[in-house]
Amino acid sequence: MKPSAEVIERLVQMALLEDAPWGDLTSDALIPTSTRITAQLVAREEGVLSGADVFSMTMSLANREIITQFRFADGEHFSAGDTLAVVEGPAQGILRAERVALNFVQRMCGIATLTAKYVAKTAGTKARIVDTRKTTPGLRVLERYAVRCGGGQNHRFSLSDALLAKDNHLAILAADGRQSIREALMSARAAVPHTIRMEVEVDRLDEIEAVLVAGVDTIMFDNFTVQDLRRGVEHVSGRALVEASGGITLDRIGEVASTGVDIISVGALTHSVRSLDLGLDIQPPHIA
Repeated sequence: MKPSAEVIERLVQMALLEDAPWGDLTSDALIPTSTRITAQLVAREEGVLSGADVFSMTMSLANREIITQFRFADGEHFSAGDTLAVVEGPAQGILRAERVALNFVQRMCGIATLTAKYVAKTAGTKARIVDTRKTTPGLRVLERYAVRCGGGQNHRFSLSDALLAKDNHLAILAADGRQSIREALMSARAAVPHTIRMEVEVDRLDEIEAVLVAGVDTIMFDNFTVQDLRRGVEHVSGRALVEASGGITLDRIGEVASTGVDIISVGALTHSVRSLDLGLDIQPPHIA
Protein backbone atom coordinates (compact mmCIF):
# COMPACT_ATOMS: atom_id res chain seq x y z
CA MET A 1 0.00 0.00 0.00
CA LYS A 2 2.80 2.39 -0.83
CA PRO A 3 1.85 5.69 -2.46
CA SER A 4 2.07 5.33 -6.23
CA ALA A 5 5.08 6.62 -8.13
CA GLU A 6 2.79 9.07 -9.93
CA VAL A 7 1.56 10.60 -6.67
CA ILE A 8 5.07 10.80 -5.24
CA GLU A 9 6.42 12.42 -8.40
CA ARG A 10 3.69 15.06 -8.40
CA LEU A 11 4.36 16.03 -4.77
CA VAL A 12 8.13 16.04 -5.21
CA GLN A 13 7.97 18.14 -8.38
CA MET A 14 5.86 20.70 -6.54
CA ALA A 15 8.31 20.80 -3.63
CA LEU A 16 11.37 21.11 -5.88
CA LEU A 17 9.74 23.93 -7.81
CA GLU A 18 8.92 25.70 -4.54
CA ASP A 19 12.51 25.40 -3.30
CA ALA A 20 14.30 26.29 -6.54
CA PRO A 21 11.89 28.03 -8.92
CA TRP A 22 14.73 29.45 -11.05
CA GLY A 23 17.42 26.95 -10.16
CA ASP A 24 19.89 26.68 -7.27
CA LEU A 25 21.83 29.93 -7.67
CA THR A 26 24.51 29.03 -5.12
CA SER A 27 25.36 25.55 -6.33
CA ASP A 28 25.11 26.51 -9.99
CA ALA A 29 27.52 29.40 -9.45
CA LEU A 30 30.03 27.63 -7.19
CA ILE A 31 30.07 23.94 -8.15
CA PRO A 32 31.33 22.74 -11.56
CA THR A 33 28.86 20.64 -13.49
CA SER A 34 31.46 17.88 -13.77
CA THR A 35 31.78 17.43 -10.01
CA ARG A 36 30.36 14.17 -8.69
CA ILE A 37 29.96 13.29 -5.04
CA THR A 38 28.90 10.51 -2.73
CA ALA A 39 26.66 11.34 0.25
CA GLN A 40 25.29 9.28 3.10
CA LEU A 41 21.88 9.67 4.71
CA VAL A 42 22.77 9.20 8.38
CA ALA A 43 20.48 8.85 11.41
CA ARG A 44 21.33 11.19 14.28
CA GLU A 45 18.84 9.34 16.48
CA GLU A 46 17.02 6.00 16.50
CA GLY A 47 13.72 5.60 14.73
CA VAL A 48 11.62 3.84 12.10
CA LEU A 49 12.18 4.44 8.41
CA SER A 50 9.50 5.83 6.15
CA GLY A 51 9.87 7.66 2.86
CA ALA A 52 12.64 5.79 1.05
CA ASP A 53 10.83 6.07 -2.29
CA VAL A 54 10.13 9.76 -1.73
CA PHE A 55 13.77 10.50 -0.89
CA SER A 56 15.00 8.54 -3.94
CA MET A 57 12.46 10.20 -6.24
CA THR A 58 13.53 13.65 -5.06
CA MET A 59 17.15 12.91 -5.91
CA SER A 60 16.24 11.39 -9.27
CA LEU A 61 14.03 14.29 -10.32
CA ALA A 62 16.77 16.76 -9.46
CA ASN A 63 19.12 14.85 -11.79
CA ARG A 64 18.43 11.53 -13.51
CA GLU A 65 22.08 10.50 -13.06
CA ILE A 66 21.79 10.39 -9.26
CA ILE A 67 21.65 6.87 -7.83
CA THR A 68 20.25 6.27 -4.33
CA GLN A 69 20.65 2.95 -2.56
CA PHE A 70 18.86 2.40 0.74
CA ARG A 71 20.27 0.00 3.34
CA PHE A 72 17.04 -0.11 5.32
CA ALA A 73 13.46 -0.67 4.16
CA ASP A 74 10.39 1.33 5.14
CA GLY A 75 9.06 0.07 8.46
CA GLU A 76 12.46 -1.09 9.74
CA HIS A 77 13.94 0.23 12.98
CA PHE A 78 17.36 1.86 12.91
CA SER A 79 19.81 3.18 15.50
CA ALA A 80 21.60 6.50 15.90
CA GLY A 81 24.65 6.53 13.65
CA ASP A 82 23.25 4.09 11.08
CA THR A 83 23.73 4.92 7.42
CA LEU A 84 20.26 4.64 5.93
CA ALA A 85 21.16 5.28 2.31
CA VAL A 86 24.05 6.13 0.00
CA VAL A 87 23.61 8.70 -2.77
CA GLU A 88 26.00 9.11 -5.71
CA GLY A 89 25.90 11.48 -8.67
CA PRO A 90 26.34 15.05 -9.89
CA ALA A 91 26.99 17.41 -6.98
CA GLN A 92 24.72 20.16 -8.28
CA GLY A 93 21.73 17.81 -8.42
CA ILE A 94 22.32 16.33 -4.98
CA LEU A 95 22.66 19.78 -3.42
CA ARG A 96 19.49 20.97 -5.15
CA ALA A 97 17.53 17.97 -3.85
CA GLU A 98 19.09 17.82 -0.37
CA ARG A 99 16.71 19.98 1.67
CA VAL A 100 13.52 18.81 -0.03
CA ALA A 101 14.53 15.15 0.27
CA LEU A 102 15.42 15.59 3.94
CA ASN A 103 12.24 17.51 4.71
CA PHE A 104 10.14 14.67 3.35
CA VAL A 105 12.00 11.75 4.92
CA GLN A 106 12.57 13.44 8.29
CA ARG A 107 8.87 14.15 8.72
CA MET A 108 7.79 10.72 7.52
CA CYS A 109 10.30 9.01 9.81
CA GLY A 110 9.08 11.17 12.69
CA ILE A 111 5.50 10.02 12.10
CA ALA A 112 6.50 6.36 11.74
CA THR A 113 8.65 6.50 14.87
CA LEU A 114 5.96 8.13 17.01
CA THR A 115 3.33 5.70 15.72
CA ALA A 116 5.55 2.74 16.64
CA LYS A 117 5.78 4.06 20.21
CA TYR A 118 1.98 4.23 20.48
CA VAL A 119 1.60 0.76 18.99
CA ALA A 120 4.14 -0.68 21.43
CA LYS A 121 2.18 0.74 24.37
CA THR A 122 -0.94 -1.19 23.28
CA ALA A 123 0.75 -4.61 23.04
CA GLY A 124 -1.42 -7.37 24.45
CA THR A 125 -4.69 -5.53 23.77
CA LYS A 126 -6.99 -5.61 20.75
CA ALA A 127 -6.82 -1.85 20.24
CA ARG A 128 -5.70 -0.54 16.85
CA ILE A 129 -3.89 2.78 16.62
CA VAL A 130 -5.26 4.94 13.80
CA ASP A 131 -4.56 8.42 12.50
CA THR A 132 -6.98 11.29 11.82
CA ARG A 133 -7.57 13.89 9.11
CA LYS A 134 -5.33 16.33 11.01
CA THR A 135 -2.68 16.08 8.33
CA THR A 136 -0.58 18.60 6.39
CA PRO A 137 -2.70 19.81 3.44
CA GLY A 138 -1.54 18.09 0.27
CA LEU A 139 0.66 15.55 2.08
CA ARG A 140 -1.98 13.27 3.58
CA VAL A 141 -1.08 10.31 1.36
CA LEU A 142 2.55 10.41 2.55
CA GLU A 143 1.72 11.01 6.21
CA ARG A 144 -0.87 8.25 6.24
CA TYR A 145 1.68 5.89 4.67
CA ALA A 146 4.17 6.83 7.39
CA VAL A 147 1.60 5.83 10.03
CA ARG A 148 1.36 2.40 8.40
CA CYS A 149 5.16 2.11 8.39
CA GLY A 150 5.04 2.59 12.15
CA GLY A 151 2.53 -0.23 12.60
CA GLY A 152 -0.58 1.94 12.81
CA GLN A 153 -3.66 1.94 10.61
CA ASN A 154 -5.63 4.61 8.78
CA HIS A 155 -8.99 6.19 9.57
CA ARG A 156 -11.14 7.38 6.64
CA PHE A 157 -8.93 9.06 4.08
CA SER A 158 -11.34 11.87 3.22
CA LEU A 159 -14.83 13.22 3.80
CA SER A 160 -15.96 11.14 0.83
CA ASP A 161 -15.02 7.77 2.37
CA ALA A 162 -17.44 7.28 5.25
CA LEU A 163 -20.36 8.82 7.10
CA LEU A 164 -18.97 10.18 10.37
CA ALA A 165 -21.33 12.36 12.40
CA LYS A 166 -19.32 14.42 14.87
CA ASP A 167 -20.29 16.88 17.59
CA ASN A 168 -20.90 19.82 15.24
CA HIS A 169 -23.17 17.77 12.99
CA LEU A 170 -25.20 16.64 15.99
CA ALA A 171 -25.35 20.14 17.47
CA ILE A 172 -26.80 21.50 14.23
CA LEU A 173 -29.36 18.70 14.07
CA ALA A 174 -30.38 19.31 17.68
CA ALA A 175 -30.76 23.04 17.08
CA ASP A 176 -32.80 22.42 13.94
CA GLY A 177 -35.20 20.23 15.90
CA ARG A 178 -37.09 18.70 13.00
CA GLN A 179 -35.80 15.20 13.71
CA SER A 180 -34.39 13.42 16.70
CA ILE A 181 -30.74 12.40 16.44
CA ARG A 182 -31.83 8.78 16.08
CA GLU A 183 -34.25 9.62 13.25
CA ALA A 184 -31.64 11.73 11.46
CA LEU A 185 -29.07 8.95 11.67
CA MET A 186 -31.53 6.38 10.36
CA SER A 187 -32.40 8.68 7.46
CA ALA A 188 -28.71 9.15 6.69
CA ARG A 189 -28.16 5.39 6.77
CA ALA A 190 -30.98 4.91 4.27
CA ALA A 191 -29.62 7.63 1.99
CA VAL A 192 -26.14 6.18 1.42
CA PRO A 193 -25.10 2.93 -0.28
CA HIS A 194 -24.97 -0.16 1.89
CA THR A 195 -21.19 -0.31 1.41
CA ILE A 196 -20.68 2.98 3.30
CA ARG A 197 -19.87 2.60 6.97
CA MET A 198 -21.42 4.95 9.53
CA GLU A 199 -19.74 6.23 12.66
CA VAL A 200 -21.10 8.62 15.28
CA GLU A 201 -19.32 10.56 17.99
CA VAL A 202 -20.79 10.69 21.49
CA ASP A 203 -19.52 12.57 24.52
CA ARG A 204 -21.81 11.12 27.20
CA LEU A 205 -22.76 7.59 28.23
CA ASP A 206 -26.47 8.34 27.99
CA GLU A 207 -26.15 9.03 24.24
CA ILE A 208 -24.96 5.52 23.39
CA GLU A 209 -28.25 3.65 23.15
CA ALA A 210 -29.92 6.03 20.70
CA VAL A 211 -26.90 5.77 18.45
CA LEU A 212 -26.87 1.99 18.61
CA VAL A 213 -30.57 1.80 17.74
CA ALA A 214 -29.83 3.81 14.59
CA GLY A 215 -27.61 0.96 13.40
CA VAL A 216 -24.18 2.59 13.40
CA ASP A 217 -21.05 0.55 12.67
CA THR A 218 -18.73 2.44 15.01
CA ILE A 219 -19.22 4.68 18.04
CA MET A 220 -16.54 7.22 18.85
CA PHE A 221 -16.21 8.00 22.56
CA ASP A 222 -14.77 11.50 22.62
CA ASN A 223 -12.76 12.63 25.65
CA PHE A 224 -14.17 9.93 27.93
CA THR A 225 -12.50 9.09 31.20
CA VAL A 226 -10.99 5.63 31.48
CA GLN A 227 -13.81 4.64 33.83
CA ASP A 228 -16.47 5.80 31.37
CA LEU A 229 -14.68 4.06 28.51
CA ARG A 230 -14.99 0.78 30.40
CA ARG A 231 -18.69 1.43 31.04
CA GLY A 232 -19.23 2.37 27.41
CA VAL A 233 -17.53 -0.75 26.06
CA GLU A 234 -19.67 -2.85 28.40
CA HIS A 235 -22.84 -1.05 27.27
CA VAL A 236 -22.08 -1.50 23.57
CA SER A 237 -21.28 -5.16 24.21
CA GLY A 238 -20.06 -5.90 20.69
CA ARG A 239 -23.00 -4.30 18.87
CA ALA A 240 -20.61 -1.85 17.19
CA LEU A 241 -16.93 -1.09 17.09
CA VAL A 242 -15.81 1.30 19.81
CA GLU A 243 -13.32 4.07 19.11
CA ALA A 244 -11.62 6.18 21.78
CA SER A 245 -10.60 9.68 20.76
CA GLY A 246 -9.48 12.97 22.24
CA GLY A 247 -6.43 13.81 24.28
CA ILE A 248 -4.74 10.47 23.76
CA THR A 249 -1.11 10.70 24.89
CA LEU A 250 1.68 8.15 25.24
CA ASP A 251 1.31 8.39 29.01
CA ARG A 252 -2.30 7.18 28.98
CA ILE A 253 -2.52 5.11 25.80
CA GLY A 254 -1.92 1.81 27.61
CA GLU A 255 -4.69 2.48 30.11
CA VAL A 256 -7.09 3.51 27.33
CA ALA A 257 -6.29 0.34 25.37
CA SER A 258 -6.92 -1.81 28.45
CA THR A 259 -10.59 -0.72 28.54
CA GLY A 260 -11.41 -3.01 25.60
CA VAL A 261 -11.89 -0.37 22.91
CA ASP A 262 -11.34 -1.55 19.34
CA ILE A 263 -9.79 1.61 17.92
CA ILE A 264 -7.82 4.52 19.33
CA SER A 265 -7.49 7.56 17.07
CA VAL A 266 -4.50 9.81 17.72
CA GLY A 267 -4.32 13.18 15.98
CA ALA A 268 -0.86 13.81 17.41
CA LEU A 269 0.63 11.23 15.04
CA THR A 270 0.49 13.82 12.28
CA HIS A 271 -0.58 17.21 13.62
CA SER A 272 2.19 17.79 16.17
CA VAL A 273 4.89 15.26 15.39
CA ARG A 274 8.58 16.17 15.57
CA SER A 275 10.63 15.46 12.48
CA LEU A 276 13.39 12.94 13.09
CA ASP A 277 16.99 14.17 13.06
CA LEU A 278 18.63 12.85 9.88
CA GLY A 279 21.53 14.34 7.99
CA LEU A 280 23.08 14.11 4.53
CA ASP A 281 26.82 13.78 5.03
CA ILE A 282 28.77 14.53 1.85
CA GLN A 283 32.02 12.72 1.11
CA PRO A 284 34.99 14.44 -0.61
CA PRO A 285 34.11 15.09 -4.29
CA HIS A 286 35.89 13.70 -7.30
CA ILE A 287 36.24 15.66 -10.53
CA ALA A 288 35.45 14.00 -13.84
